[in-house]
Amino acid sequence: MAAILEIRDVHKSFGRFKALDGVDLNVEEGEVVVVVGRSGSGKSTLIRCINQLEAHDSGLILVDGLDASRPRDLRRIRIETGMVFQSFNLFPHMSVLRNVALAPVRVRGLSWAEANGRARKLLERVGLAEQIDKYPGQLSGGQQQRVGIARALAMEPKVLLFDEPTSALDPEMVGEVLEVIQQLARTGVTMVVVTHEMGFARRVAHRVAFIDAGRIVEIGPPNAIFDAPRDQRLQTFLKAILSN
Repeated sequence: MAAILEIRDVHKSFGRFKALDGVDLNVEEGEVVVVVGRSGSGKSTLIRCINQLEAHDSGLILVDGLDASRPRDLRRIRIETGMVFQSFNLFPHMSVLRNVALAPVRVRGLSWAEANGRARKLLERVGLAEQIDKYPGQLSGGQQQRVGIARALAMEPKVLLFDEPTSALDPEMVGEVLEVIQQLARTGVTMVVVTHEMGFARRVAHRVAFIDAGRIVEIGPPNAIFDAPRDQRLQTFLKAILSN
């Protein structure tokens, strides 16, 4: 199967700090790749470079054959890649339904009737059918993040990106968001997920990529990464994070 996302020798620096140091990663259609690593290892920078929320310095990023370094291609990439952030980034003055329906109308050209119909189905899918007329401030953090997932899905993206989607949530709300993402994984949505939730990574990922000092130093199926890690840095990381 051909890769829908190709990342080749990608570099990114912030001043003297090298956040990405020659990253290579291919993601096939329908695959779930979970990216793990220490804080500051380059996880979030990598995922933000895919749709150029952070412009990479060199290397190649292709999404379904579109080149992220070309402005004309980048507009299409941003339409075809959904993004779920650490913070919810919902419009506080709009209802839940409006938050989900807005982008398909403004960007995809759907009518409000079509977009509202799609939004209702997606909000039902993420367990929020009863909340459509509420405003973000009336929802819990977990509910707001599920609205964010529905909003990303409303654009029918080819790739869905998650940048630590549970890091801003209270512990009791983490499970409800991870369950929604897990359900999406079963439906064949292509996803790249940056997370610190190792149990979730083991359950959901087709492959887990461990990034350290801006490089992917080991990648493989969850059982290989968690049960038989080869790289000493990965062994140390897992020992530290799984003992907490």
